[in-house]
Amino acid sequence: MVTFLSAARAAIVVAALIPLVAGAAEVQWKPDKRVEIIVPSSTGGGNDRIGRLMQSIMQQKHLVDAVTTVVNKPGAGMALGMSYLNQHPGDAHHLLITSVGFLTNHITGRSEYSHRDVTPVALLFEEYVGFGVRPDSKFKTGKDLMAALKSDAGSISTSMASAAGNHNHLALATVTRHVGGDLKKLKIVAYGSGGNAMTAVLGGHVDLVVAPAATLLPQSQQGLLKMIAISAPKRLEGALAAVPTWREQGVNAVVSNWRVILTPRGASPQQTTYWENVLARVAETSEWKEMLEKSVVTANFLRSGETRKFLNQEYEELKVMLDALGLVKQK
Repeated sequence: MVTFLSAARAAIVVAALIPLVAGAAEVQWKPDKRVEIIVPSSTGGGNDRIGRLMQSIMQQKHLVDAVTTVVNKPGAGMALGMSYLNQHPGDAHHLLITSVGFLTNHITGRSEYSHRDVTPVALLFEEYVGFGVRPDSKFKTGKDLMAALKSDAGSISTSMASAAGNHNHLALATVTRHVGGDLKKLKIVAYGSGGNAMTAVLGGHVDLVVAPAATLLPQSQQGLLKMIAISAPKRLEGALAAVPTWREQGVNAVVSNWRVILTPRGASPQQTTYWENVLARVAETSEWKEMLEKSVVTANFLRSGETRKFLNQEYEELKVMLDALGLVKQK
């Protein structure tokens, strides 16, 4: 009798579990058609190289069964790429790689898309900003520059790449604001690339260059340029170990040009989880780690929920700084 009751109960348990197992199978998701990694800039740029490396790792390591391609959608300050992404609501066969400009463009009115209009999947890494001068510069340390920015921010000419309000501009503005300098007096000379901005300081045409630390590193290693500070939260290792942070010099100026992966608005939790797991495996490969080391960037992989919180915080902090610079779009 005991044996019969145990078997009956077991049968009831198995029957009860069948719908649960079926339900679990239903919530699983994986791509069943071509996957597009959207790069909102032209071929050959930094985000393009990262997107193509991701594609290569996914295919060669068999992390994704479906065919994966890279699609470039440059123009309008990343807005064309964002628009293309959101033409596919709820379809996680489309991913987009982007950076801090994605938020600043919305705050300044150059784009209608913010982090609230998409589904964040993951933060990949952070790239910090270096401050460089000629070896014979009057600015021997970051503290020398801080004193000059406080006294007369307009007396220092600074070269940097791209448009006002980018990560380079924000890094300089953050330092200036913390020392009490006048942000609106900053004398910025914009160039088409970080390399051209660096050439300007090497030629003595400007006093200071602000650019990704990796851009300044080769000239620094050759003794042609001196990096007096970096906008990292703590002293970095490797090739940049000798460069002091702003925090070390008394200013809490931490600014990075991070990279995030987005998928369209309306993506399901199952779709997001699938890509989180794939990207986590990409980040663990030797190829990815080699890229991080060569690019002198800092690994900081965050999953979707953490990335959403990160973007919320970044948006509010960027809005405050851009408003101080007079760059926020007035409603």
